[in-house]
Amino acid sequence: MTTPAEEIVAQQQQQEWGLEDAIALYMIDRWGAGFFDINAHGDMTVSPLQERAIPVPIIDVLREAQALNLAAPLLIRFQDLLRHRVETLNNAFNRAIADNNYRGVYRGVFPIKVNQLREVVEEILDAGKPFNYGLEVGSKPEIFAGLAMHSDPESLIICNGYKDDTYIRMAMLGRKLGKKVIVVAEKLSELRSIARIATEMNVQPLIGIRVRLLSKGSGKWATSGGEHAKFGLSTAEILEGIAILREANMESAFKLLHFHIGSQIPDILTIKRAVREAAMYYAKLYKEGHPLEYLDVGGGLAIDYDGSRSTFHSSMNYSVEEYAADVVYNILDVCEDEKVPHPNIVSESGRAIVAHHSVLVVQAFGAIEKTPLEPREIKSTDHKLIREAIEIDQRLNEENLAEAWHDLQQIKEQAQTMFEYGLLTLDVKARVESLYWEIAERIALVSQRIDPEEVPEDLKNLKIELADQHICNFSVFQSLLDHWSLGQLFPIAPIHRLNERPQLESTLVDITCDSDGKVSKYIDLNDVRDTLPLHEIRNDEPYYLGIFLTGAYQDIMGDIHNLFGRVNEVHVFIDEDEESGFYIEEEIPGQSIGEVLAMTQYDWRDLEKRMKAQIDPAIKEDRLKPSEGMRLLQDYERGLKDQTYLSFGQSEGRHNGS
Repeated sequence: MTTPAEEIVAQQQQQEWGLEDAIALYMIDRWGAGFFDINAHGDMTVSPLQERAIPVPIIDVLREAQALNLAAPLLIRFQDLLRHRVETLNNAFNRAIADNNYRGVYRGVFPIKVNQLREVVEEILDAGKPFNYGLEVGSKPEIFAGLAMHSDPESLIICNGYKDDTYIRMAMLGRKLGKKVIVVAEKLSELRSIARIATEMNVQPLIGIRVRLLSKGSGKWATSGGEHAKFGLSTAEILEGIAILREANMESAFKLLHFHIGSQIPDILTIKRAVREAAMYYAKLYKEGHPLEYLDVGGGLAIDYDGSRSTFHSSMNYSVEEYAADVVYNILDVCEDEKVPHPNIVSESGRAIVAHHSVLVVQAFGAIEKTPLEPREIKSTDHKLIREAIEIDQRLNEENLAEAWHDLQQIKEQAQTMFEYGLLTLDVKARVESLYWEIAERIALVSQRIDPEEVPEDLKNLKIELADQHICNFSVFQSLLDHWSLGQLFPIAPIHRLNERPQLESTLVDITCDSDGKVSKYIDLNDVRDTLPLHEIRNDEPYYLGIFLTGAYQDIMGDIHNLFGRVNEVHVFIDEDEESGFYIEEEIPGQSIGEVLAMTQYDWRDLEKRMKAQIDPAIKEDRLKPSEGMRLLQDYERGLKDQTYLSFGQSEGRHNGS
């Protein structure tokens, strides 16, 4: 006789499963922005140019990288996607300007703090040439990089962040070279330094002032704006700053008004309010005799990480086109009312440019499951607790769920107490634990058949307790730091086997020895998921997952917790002349053990010397044969050149635990 739980499992297995089901389950059509899809083989694909190119299976890129000895974890950069995002943003602003008869131009800049990697910046600047798309820098190292990379005399370099004399001198060097370098003052003392150094270097500066708006963003980066923000000048300080420039005879150098209310702003109404407030500052300053040329609306253009198209912190309730149209219209509206010229518009969108282009592929090489792989036979000689557990299972139905759960918990507690007093053998304890999780899973399945409002309160979190764990060969602290530190959500999905129904509810854990080394929250249409539907790991093949929209901040901000270094990386370009539809333009091996150790003051030569100093005495004392000692030393030396992540064959086993 089958139980209600077994009937549900049978019904689920009989239900058809199609690619549309996989797309809906992982919400690929919602967060993918037209770049990601699934092909007929069940493989995740990417179309960096959307409809202008043939979709490329991500697993094909992984296999080609593996042929180059670059295994997962692998960071794949689709460089053409950067170009598409640059074009999308600039075209959106240019259309909004034309549609509204706006009498200024758009001069966007890419904030390189979001991703400072050279090839990323190069690709963005190359894509931005037709639009005079520039750069934003926020530190001394960034201005050194920005000056060298920048070559378009019509595009801008916006200098943000706190500045010392060296930083300001580099900005003035850019002015000497004919670049449109605008130094944005974050505090009054910087204005004095800019004026002094510009005079010393005999150069006419271009100066901006960041205004501290009362408007502020929402979500995890809300403190970037508002009256208590870290950067910017108050109204009174702006007037004092203008007086400083007037005294230095540099009042005419004041060309740009800047504001920034935070990153990843999900609600367009927040943006509208801030733009109108800043536009009013611009209008009033212009009418007082300060012929400003630029209004910089900062960053904040969001990414829909979870696909909900809402005001949730990981989403956005607007499109790039709506963002551009609202920025242009609200500036125009204020300027028309105040009868002042329309300023050139600057925006510093970084996340929206780079997030989509990067995919982290990780291998799940093991699974920790709470329920047994195969049911065991029931014996008449079983212990009393085992028989009671089996009786609970046999009586289980929709009406007695809560009672069954409470009885099952009591049996588990009794087993633990008896074991602690030495009254229970290991084999009985193991059988009780296995039955506990097996029956708990049946209770969870039966609860799916009733109205969610009718599910007993203490059963609502049972699904989370029953979740398996997929062990993945990567480090959250290195590759997904924003998830660990801020709870940022990232779309995660298998990159193959999507034509199969996933049977497991699981969570991802990394290979660090830290309990926080896990992905604990997942995207969902209405809220946040605590588990992710995944497939069983087959013993004869690896199982790969893609972590998407990781191109912003994660590359730079990762740390080396447990000394796990940077992962392998490939840069991919679309080329329809290639048989595969793409080619790998550059491969960058991840950091070796020796390289990571060097970052913590361990010199590999010294380490090898120290190991030799220990092996030599062992050989002399006959604890090691000379050939064995030399082989072990060679293994150690070779190991220092190995990568920091796990290396294994095509498959690893599955682990069971409770």
